[in-house]
Amino acid sequence: MTSEPSVRRGGREAQRRRTRKAIVDAAVRLSAGGAPPSIDEIAAEADVSRRTIYMHFPTLDHLLIDATAGALNEPPVEAALGDPAVADDPVARVEALVRTLLEYSPQSLPLGRRLIRLTVDPAHGNAQEQAAPRRTPRRVKWLEDACKPLRSTLSEERFQRLISALTIVVGWEAQIALRDVRGLDDPQAEQETITWAARVLVEAAIKEG
Repeated sequence: MTSEPSVRRGGREAQRRRTRKAIVDAAVRLSAGGAPPSIDEIAAEADVSRRTIYMHFPTLDHLLIDATAGALNEPPVEAALGDPAVADDPVARVEALVRTLLEYSPQSLPLGRRLIRLTVDPAHGNAQEQAAPRRTPRRVKWLEDACKPLRSTLSEERFQRLISALTIVVGWEAQIALRDVRGLDDPQAEQETITWAARVLVEAAIKEG
């Protein structure tokens, strides 16, 4: 049975995600005009206060980089996960997600490096704000969507553990580790490595389920 405090926390977190998405979407729309928008313009477009924006994004640069990365990746990722050919196959869906993200990484990885630099240090503010994710959780949403066929076969605990594990091996951080730590400079080998790691995790979760 879900406790009342858990329900309240879940509701607050859902509201935070909606507010953050509204802010990012507003920044994307305004940026489409060419000139970088101001905080005041974004606040008006998203119908939130300046203070609310700064609760989610410490700087305008942080917000604009986050919004640009989302505008670049979201359409192709959503198209890949919407392909009927992979509708019921979680392994194929995760592989399609990896393939799509890596296809756009020449444009998105430089943004990712900048965004990581902006979010790696502790955020200013109270402890509750510091405990919240410092980046828009698109990757988590995409991974949950990719693994959606497993919702009916895995417990919630195992499903969430799978998503957490995939978060480690799919994304900018994995590419940076392979390039900067491993010294891997072959895009094909990079894709094969990340795809293999993601596939192994999904197959292990299926076996457990």
